[in-house]
Amino acid sequence: MSGIDPAPSGPRVGQSDERAGLAALIQRSSRGDEVAFAALYDATSARLHGLVRRVVRDQAQSEEVTQEVFVEVWRQCARYDEGAGSPLAWMMTIAHRRAVDRVRSAEASSRRDTTYEQRTREIEHDQTAEAATANLEAKRVRNALKTLTDAQRSALELAYFGGYTHTEVATLLDLPLGTAKTRIRDGLIRLRDTLGVEA
Repeated sequence: MSGIDPAPSGPRVGQSDERAGLAALIQRSSRGDEVAFAALYDATSARLHGLVRRVVRDQAQSEEVTQEVFVEVWRQCARYDEGAGSPLAWMMTIAHRRAVDRVRSAEASSRRDTTYEQRTREIEHDQTAEAATANLEAKRVRNALKTLTDAQRSALELAYFGGYTHTEVATLLDLPLGTAKTRIRDGLIRLRDTLGVEA
């Protein structure tokens, strides 16, 4: 390990030191410092892998996605903006998006694998109507998610796709608990309004 405490104990004690240490490692990595990047990996890989594993579920795929995350972090180090959020939140966002992409890709692959069977068997009209309705609803939800701010979408994805509690979302995004709850609540309200769902 690099000496950066991976699990800060106090509410903010240790987090500022960790944040500064990770930011320094990212900055050095952006200049091609492989030793700094190895230290960054040691300090964050367990948490990033844990997040990916919760989304992807499969151990082997989780390891692959975690490797892809660190390749992307290495490539994007120079673009990290400390003013936009903590280093860990930035890396967690990359990890979550990669994990969700892998799940979606696996689902698409599974759908392709079953296409022939679905096309060759006789489908009752009721099933066809149900499938069409489900597809329309999924499209409406995807379009509604696009209306959220990045902050709201990140919080909602962690809470509902990642299965994290509000406290865990606040920790992952380096936010006060109240702010995390507000982002989740505001995102849900906007989704409800966009979808036209009654409160």
